[in-house]
Amino acid sequence: MSVKLSLVEPAIRVAVDVTFLRMTQPPATPAPSLPADATVETVQSCTVPFYRYLYNTVGQDYVWWLRRSVSDAEIAGILADPTVSIHVLYRHGAPAGFYELERRAGAQTNIAYFGLLPHAVGQGLGAAFLRHAIDAGWSDGTRLLTVNTCTADHPRALPNYRAAGFVETRKVREIWPVPLRLGLKVPEHLRAG
Repeated sequence: MSVKLSLVEPAIRVAVDVTFLRMTQPPATPAPSLPADATVETVQSCTVPFYRYLYNTVGQDYVWWLRRSVSDAEIAGILADPTVSIHVLYRHGAPAGFYELERRAGAQTNIAYFGLLPHAVGQGLGAAFLRHAIDAGWSDGTRLLTVNTCTADHPRALPNYRAAGFVETRKVREIWPVPLRLGLKVPEHLRAG
């Protein structure tokens, strides 16, 4: 007879409200311009360390934990998937933000991750960078563009998605078991009992 041991990793329970949004047609208004010293590049062969730098730095203040908790091999698998693309905002030659697109079956594209690095927040880049992500998401025959955000994200995230033309479809309460080993700072108002 064998005994199966279950090891439970110590975690902080984080309570968030996740808002799911969609856009059913491309925006009709002209796209705002990025500053002249800013460019967005699609990373053709994103390395795991560079991806982790982007993900960890953008998400450090917003409890982005899921991709931090998986192995390098799992991240490499995501990055090798031909339906996933990584796009990096550069300003003055340095990374200032990134977004990740997932092209799904049925001509649907999801903005899986979107954000600015801390040094780029508050510089007026958000609307133009989000529009870049939206326009890239609508390329290649997409018929539905989706994104989600939660109460752990920057407080301007949801208003910015609405202003860009996304419409809310539903809101769900989730409890996340954020592993302590990740060392993330979890605001008190997000801690579940």
